[in-house]
Amino acid sequence: MAGFEDLVKKAFYMGVGFADYAQEKAGTALAEITTQAQHLADEMIARGEMNVEEARKFVDEMVQQAQQDIFEASGNQPEQKEPRIIEIVTEEESESSDNSPQKDSPNVDELKAQVQSLKDELQQLRKESK
Repeated sequence: MAGFEDLVKKAFYMGVGFADYAQEKAGTALAEITTQAQHLADEMIARGEMNVEEARKFVDEMVQQAQQDIFEASGNQPEQKEPRIIEIVTEEESESSDNSPQKDSPNVDELKAQVQSLKDELQQLRKESK
């Protein structure tokens, strides 16, 4: 029986060791990401692309995202995400579905017109800002 107890103890200590090692690596990675995000924010401040408050928010968001990614990678996900379902539509299926018009969806010509008007508006705003 003593051999079994030793085996259980060793397994427990090994699990604790792995957990400690993983935590140390995650902490190191998080510190590195924080440093890189702060450096990037400092560069953007120096170039005038963002102010100090925006930089602080940027760094906080990067650190939060990294923590979330580390948490998800460790397998402690509260819920498992299901894979996205991707539907492949052939030209024949597309044409057959085009014959039955949908009431809520705009047609391609309307979308192209909207995109063009938005491009024109953006171009006008760029000219005005210069």
